[in-house]
Amino acid sequence: MSASPSFYEHLVALESAATPFVLVTLVEALGSVPQDTGAKMLVTAAGLATGTIGGGRVEAQALALAQDMLAASGLARAQPRFVSWTLKGDVGMTCGGAVKLYFEPHPATAWSIAIFGAGHIAQALLPVLLPLPCSLTVFDPRPAWLDQLPRARHLRPVLLADLAPAVDSLPADAFVLCMTQGHRTDRPILHRALSTRAFPFLGVIGSDAKAAILRHELIADGLAPALTEKFHCPVGLPFGTNHPHEIALSIAAQLLTERDRLAAKHG
Repeated sequence: MSASPSFYEHLVALESAATPFVLVTLVEALGSVPQDTGAKMLVTAAGLATGTIGGGRVEAQALALAQDMLAASGLARAQPRFVSWTLKGDVGMTCGGAVKLYFEPHPATAWSIAIFGAGHIAQALLPVLLPLPCSLTVFDPRPAWLDQLPRARHLRPVLLADLAPAVDSLPADAFVLCMTQGHRTDRPILHRALSTRAFPFLGVIGSDAKAAILRHELIADGLAPALTEKFHCPVGLPFGTNHPHEIALSIAAQLLTERDRLAAKHG
């Protein structure tokens, strides 16, 4: 008989399944309380997934608060919170103790970022993005470059000879970066993205001159002129030098700026 999944295996399974949950941790226990400091539980919209902070009324009240957080709009921007309860006054128990609980929300879907091209700029950008709550996919036709990518659970390298069709499978809310070997390989991706999708952010590595060439060629290919204004090139905020790591920082800064601007707009 196989062993039951551990607490953290449950947590990873919920994240892998894109199930929203709240991690509740008992960070301080004073006096007569039903569980020791460090106790944890995972709460989904359906209720207790695994773990316990002691059962009874204190756990029921914590479950209710966690489920309220899950039901509230904008969980992706919900902030972790501490609560301090006396078991007699705040929870209605006869015990004379007190607890301090930490509620950590985990949203259902991570910020999706798709990168076409695994070259020098992508190699510099990924270590900046990996600590963030995002889901990263990198497409490239070159196995040697994909092999150099860092290994992480939320980073998926995809080997493809023809990159443009991958646009069709991306989430509607994906932020998309074109960073292939040049404008001739960026253009088919860009054309497909602009003509068939409406991503919230579409950026292309390059210069103002490259942007002008791309727009001219996209219009010549039949794309409406208005659509050719819907991508950022050069991608990245205007600071730093042409060093790959400084370019990577400027791109990350722009991605975060646009993410927060859109969240405020729709929140």
